[in-house]
Amino acid sequence: MNTIQELREQLAKTIGDLHGRRWCEGTGGNFSVVVQDDPIHLLMAPSGVNKGRLEPAELVVVDEQNNVIEGRGRASAETTLHLEIIRQLKSGAVLHTHSIEATVLSDHYARIGKIQLEGWEMLKGLKGITSHETSIDIPIVSNNQNIEELSQTVRPYLSKTIPGILVAGHGLYAWGDSLAEAQRHVEILEFLFSVLLQKKLLQFSQ
Repeated sequence: MNTIQELREQLAKTIGDLHGRRWCEGTGGNFSVVVQDDPIHLLMAPSGVNKGRLEPAELVVVDEQNNVIEGRGRASAETTLHLEIIRQLKSGAVLHTHSIEATVLSDHYARIGKIQLEGWEMLKGLKGITSHETSIDIPIVSNNQNIEELSQTVRPYLSKTIPGILVAGHGLYAWGDSLAEAQRHVEILEFLFSVLLQKKLLQFSQ
């Protein structure tokens, strides 16, 4: 089992990697990894910090009441949604990104309420998928600045058969049993969103 210091280093590296991909620029995005199951304690990036310059020591530990119990700074406003996902799915980590592709596509497909991904080889990077000859729907929910209400909206869509959910015009929440799995799911989904957007642009230009 990883020590808290090891988790700090791993989460800081993950955030830096995602920032380098332009998926959480500036203060955008929020990220958590479970350090204790009962009661739940999360290691998180504090609110309002630049994700490109985050050091392991700057991460904070947050309890189930959104209180910072270790470290300095405020808990992310979206901690409640992280906790909802973790409670429902027993996830080990939740990563929320703000890529251009996820933002544009989630807004474009908001009326439909989902993005269907099918036929792509990279689908096999998602947990439980073993063939490109498959299809997966990533739900899209409306954005809401009231995080309690947003968490209630998201709840019916949470399932172990999907690795993430989109908030319209906002971005992606992805999860996994571990931080490594959650990061893999972010990378696969963001790749597939980019492919889908490029395909739509090619169709439009023809």
